[in-house]
Amino acid sequence: MNKIKNYFSIIAIGFSSFVFSQGSVAVSTFPQVADQQSLVKDITAEKALLSPKEQIEFNINKMFTDPVLRNANWGFVVYDPKTEKIVTAYNETAPLIPASTTKLLTTETAFSLLGTQYRWNTQLEYSGSIDVEGVLTGNLYIVGSGDPSLGGNRGGAASYTQIVNQYLDAIREKGIRKITGDIIIQTAIFKENKKQELPQNIVWLEQANYFLPVGTTKDIDPKNEKLLISQSNNPFNQAKKYFYISPYTNKAVYADKFEGAWVTTKVAEPPAFLANKLREGLVKNKITVSGKVTPKIVDREPEPREILTIYKSPTLAEIVNYTNQRSDNGYAEALLKSNGFQKLGDQTVESGRLAVTDHLQSIGFDLNGLNYMDGSGLSKAHTVTPISQVKFLAKMMKSPYYKEYFESLPIAGQSGTLKHMFMVNSNGQIFAKTGTLNGVKCLAGYIKTRSNKTLAFSLLINKFSGSVAQVKDRMEQLLDPTLDL
Repeated sequence: MNKIKNYFSIIAIGFSSFVFSQGSVAVSTFPQVADQQSLVKDITAEKALLSPKEQIEFNINKMFTDPVLRNANWGFVVYDPKTEKIVTAYNETAPLIPASTTKLLTTETAFSLLGTQYRWNTQLEYSGSIDVEGVLTGNLYIVGSGDPSLGGNRGGAASYTQIVNQYLDAIREKGIRKITGDIIIQTAIFKENKKQELPQNIVWLEQANYFLPVGTTKDIDPKNEKLLISQSNNPFNQAKKYFYISPYTNKAVYADKFEGAWVTTKVAEPPAFLANKLREGLVKNKITVSGKVTPKIVDREPEPREILTIYKSPTLAEIVNYTNQRSDNGYAEALLKSNGFQKLGDQTVESGRLAVTDHLQSIGFDLNGLNYMDGSGLSKAHTVTPISQVKFLAKMMKSPYYKEYFESLPIAGQSGTLKHMFMVNSNGQIFAKTGTLNGVKCLAGYIKTRSNKTLAFSLLINKFSGSVAQVKDRMEQLLDPTLDL
């Protein structure tokens, strides 16, 4: 910091000397304009003499008086993985809200526990016997394994309709024309043996989705929300979901819309939705189903079953790529629960958090200042230090799945959530996870310098003033000189 202040002092003295040297000149409106132009040239010339590192430190000092960042709490660090040393830093040990850069930890843990080529299976099975008339005297089973992408139609995943068509083809090939039993959903992996709660201090609005406050929705009039999103000038007037603790089940759920005085969930549980879509498809194809769709979490005396077909999810590498490129909160939270199940056999938020923090500790992650609250970074109670992030990123460069991990990061000016940032100087040379919450803007990832070095960096900004666009501009100012390091 002393060195940074020295640079600032040198420039300030030069600035002052120039201004006071004009005191002996006669007052005139025309020379004043010329003075201002000369001053700009002098400051530009002063900056041109600075090394890239000095330029970064000059920009850091400039932020201290910038109205956007003057009262902000922020930290910045550039780290060289090869020398394992800090290149430049400010406030790098401060615990700060990381927003969606949290996904860097969640997705890496998934790679470590599951492997990049891991796939989730959702099997269609049947019990009983099939006679010559095509009558199945038995049940159909949909057996899930916690696929976070089930029916999502994104990141390489099939839509519900595509999965149902695959199931219908298998049923027809088996010659089944009538089903006397039920369609049973068996997803023991989703067992609700603990109360599900949203993370602390969840935000109201983020990533075009609404996240209702922790607690219940009993005191929230759904009609008001309906009115809010119907306004033609509302920038969030698009398809979205409402996440909340249900006042009826006290579990975390989401709804696509509010209807009347009751909150309804359109897709509360993907396996249940798939089963109902299958039943609809059977009826449309004139395959009779006598029974109903019913869940069977615990099957103490399972009946013999045969597999009709298996729907396989995209690989974990594909899902992680979509998660980080699009900053998909739903996928990140599902991966968190998958981490918990893989490590502790219990797919809950609490188990997921424990699995991630245990893994981080096992690889030497600096836990000082870490408060890991959720998989996506939606909670403002979540904190991490910039220095721990860069050391973690540096360590990832030696991991067996670094290629897949690196390729999942948005590219400056080109892809994902960085497509519209760093359009000029740093285009294609910064690879980073973004993070945005109300009053929070973050970036963490890698820099490919012009001298072909790979550096890790973290820039976490909390409690800024002004607009997100203004903060993005300051971020670009800080990071552009790093390309010349």
